[in-house]
Amino acid sequence: MKDGAQRSPAPAHILLVDDNKLGLIARKSVLEELGHRITTAVEGQEALELFSRGAFDLVITDYKMPKMNGLELIQRIRGLAAGAPIILVSGYAEALGMTEANTGADAVISKNANEVTHLVRSVNRLLRRATPKKPPAAQRRPARVKRQGA
Repeated sequence: MKDGAQRSPAPAHILLVDDNKLGLIARKSVLEELGHRITTAVEGQEALELFSRGAFDLVITDYKMPKMNGLELIQRIRGLAAGAPIILVSGYAEALGMTEANTGADAVISKNANEVTHLVRSVNRLLRRATPKKPPAAQRRPARVKRQGA
């Protein structure tokens, strides 16, 4: 592999949440081109029901949605699965000063011209983090302990 090149993670099952159907379709298309299986929801309560019934490797949610915004959804998902990888996508991220620290998301992405690039990078990073590859047991070497005075 060339310097800086990283292997793509295995295809994942992603829950994608957005009340804007055009945004939902666009992001779904990008993620499916990468080989991921996408389940969509158009509002927070639907997303929670899907999340509680399914096994998702990653959740991507919009911020501004009716009834339950993305921050509320993140908080509810964290209550169900504290370690679930979550990406928050928002057109208000910069204006509202949204960060990973103050939203509970693992990545916060602004809706702008670079959104797709940032989304793909964040998805790959979080999926690699969530499923580290370990070598088969036969290839692992036991740690060598250096003995003092021997």
